[in-house]
Amino acid sequence: MQSTINQDEINMLRAELEILMRERQALLKVTGAAAGLVAELDSHDLPAGTEEAAELLATNINTLPEETLQDALNSVRAVIAG
Repeated sequence: MQSTINQDEINMLRAELEILMRERQALLKVTGAAAGLVAELDSHDLPAGTEEAAELLATNINTLPEETLQDALNSVRAVIAG
């Protein structure tokens, strides 16, 4: 039995891929902005109770593959520099 993909399935997969790429771009911007924020934070100046949240954010950013983190930083570079 031979499997064939019809045009409707191709269009559906294409639309789903486009949605995923837009979501990735949005997540890269959020991650880049968060990484920029963490880089600028002075842990001694954080309000009481926020250290744990900042540490969680920093830890998760640091687990990203370097290429992904670079993409995230590039996606917001103009915003951070400006």
